[in-house]
Amino acid sequence: MKVSILTPEKNLFEGQAKSIMLPGLYGIFEVLDQHAPIIAALGKGSIKLTDENGNKQKFDISKGFCEVLNNEVNLLVRVS
Repeated sequence: MKVSILTPEKNLFEGQAKSIMLPGLYGIFEVLDQHAPIIAALGKGSIKLTDENGNKQKFDISKGFCEVLNNEVNLLVRVS
């Protein structure tokens, strides 16, 4: 799936991923390939992304929003 992680200042990540763990307002949730469409608010925590090669990346955020649609994940976040 295609993932974009954006802040007001810059693009943190743009590329393909196998999975992404997100800090929702009411708990952590995971988005995998072909996930159902969703829009969710994000709270303080860490985004944990596994890219298509199995490499893991972590981004600490204070808040944000997530949109999943047509196998694309778009995140608008504020970094901690």
